[in-house]
Amino acid sequence: MNGTTTLTLGGLLAALLILTANLYPWYTGGREMKQLTMFGKGFAAAACAAACPGGLLGWAHAHTGSVANGTGERAGANAAGVTAGNSLTTGQLTGLGATGAVIAVLAVFLVFLSYKSAGKKDKRRIVGGFFVGSDLLLTAGVAGALSWLPGALNGVGDGVVAAVQGSGIL
Repeated sequence: MNGTTTLTLGGLLAALLILTANLYPWYTGGREMKQLTMFGKGFAAAACAAACPGGLLGWAHAHTGSVANGTGERAGANAAGVTAGNSLTTGQLTGLGATGAVIAVLAVFLVFLSYKSAGKKDKRRIVGGFFVGSDLLLTAGVAGALSWLPGALNGVGDGVVAAVQGSGIL
């Protein structure tokens, strides 16, 4: 299976179904933000992975889109009888540097540690957040809205490197 940089209408359908499944209990329940925490952690990890141009995180981001496209197209065809293979406008996060990559990997690792200690429902929410985030970040709208993220990761990474090297401390 090859990775993709394009999300189709079917992939969007798959992402929206999972997003709805996560937002519906929150909306009909007490609407407490803590109910969305695990989903948000997965989404944040996906955003950090989407900022990575390659490697394992970039691979996971691209392959999540492939899974969404195939699954969503089958779901749309089976449910509505219409194929949904039209591609959406593509977007991507660019500009991640070496210091930002350190922070991106660290952020994804923290979400992984949260996943390992979570219960069954919260694990599904983290995976769902990663799936939705990774898919939506293949579109121009969501990638454009988060275009500041690689610069922010680079800035935090530069600050960490400066602190570790003792720049400006004395």
